[in-house]
Amino acid sequence: MEDSGGGGGVAVESAAVDISKQEVNASNAEEAGQVVTPWEVAGKDGGKIDYDKLIVQFGCQKLDQALIDRVERLTGKPAHPFLRRGVFFAHREFDKILDAYEKGEKFYLYTGRGPSSDALHLGHLVPFMFTKYLQDAFKVPLVIQLTDDEKCMWKDITVERSQHLARENAKDIIACGFDISRTFIFSDFDYVGGEFYKNMVRIAKCVTLNQVRGIFGFVGEDHIGKVSFPPVQAAPSFPTSFPHLFGQRKDVRCLIPCAIDQDPYFRMTRDAAPRIGFLKPALIESLFFPALQGDSGKMSASDTSTAIYVTDTPKEIKTKINRYAFSGGGDTMEKHRKYGANLEVDIPVKYLSFFLDDDAELEEIKKEYGAGRMLTGEVKQRLIEVLTAIVERHRKARAGVTEEMVNAFMAVRPLPNMYG
Repeated sequence: MEDSGGGGGVAVESAAVDISKQEVNASNAEEAGQVVTPWEVAGKDGGKIDYDKLIVQFGCQKLDQALIDRVERLTGKPAHPFLRRGVFFAHREFDKILDAYEKGEKFYLYTGRGPSSDALHLGHLVPFMFTKYLQDAFKVPLVIQLTDDEKCMWKDITVERSQHLARENAKDIIACGFDISRTFIFSDFDYVGGEFYKNMVRIAKCVTLNQVRGIFGFVGEDHIGKVSFPPVQAAPSFPTSFPHLFGQRKDVRCLIPCAIDQDPYFRMTRDAAPRIGFLKPALIESLFFPALQGDSGKMSASDTSTAIYVTDTPKEIKTKINRYAFSGGGDTMEKHRKYGANLEVDIPVKYLSFFLDDDAELEEIKKEYGAGRMLTGEVKQRLIEVLTAIVERHRKARAGVTEEMVNAFMAVRPLPNMYG
């Protein structure tokens, strides 16, 4: 279809206009003082990200209560806390996925991980926790891409080291509890080729060098590997990239749960899709998980004090929360009792909003802490209990993941019961 004559010229012209709008929006985002790309996230003057502005700049839609209610109705399950609390807050055509599901049409999930460290922190787990909920609720197949090639090109690590990290990260992903009968995990170094590579080439032909510079901010000093990578992350959005799962079917929709910094990849992908005969992938996008030091802090693999890792001991978790978690409580007991805590900047409350399951307890904590009747130490203690339980549960699950299990999840195989 991408080689068709006549009408193809109109499609190319329209696509060029769409991508030009994206470039303008990206420029406006920088002018507004915040930068959000797959490799850089910075708020205005080092402050918080303005997500309402980001929705306008990226051209996505806010995920409203009507969609959340519809998810509950269609699945017969309560919405995940990440949905109820606005952690996943924006989308692109998630409503079309629900339309298709309601009509009995098939879709699949696609998410991924760039393996750059031996251990994941809790922010890395967020998309996988949510994706597991989606897989269980909708009973659909899932493909998980490990971009070991990307990390090799962006980080100072060898091909071999990147491949090693991909397998280690796969163990953490498997430990999240994904259904092996519905899940295919692959690394780019091992899987790219055949139909997947054909789709990469089709996508690459749709995007000019000027356009990819505008979308991703590449400069003349970047090596050509970076410029060539976006089609690799785009290709899993199309079902024929996985012939062992979908054959040559082009009518299977794709839903991508991800953080909103990945949106540029999929704006490009959605633009290319109709030009090469595919349905546009849908996205459901999350907020950024804050560093312990606050919304303007950066989680860094080289500074373990900025995050809670799944390898942290209970003692390390307690120390990090008590020492580094930024508090919105009053400077003195007297001020705190009088004015209460500033919940907008308080990291323990933000972390509890991610990981405390009980809605009623969370609201009670916010109410009492915000009024000054609950102290910072009490909130931090509750967070320590919640995170310690999550990390310990994950540690035990990961300890049970063998090399044979990794091989089984990553085997190129049909999944005959993936919609069962």
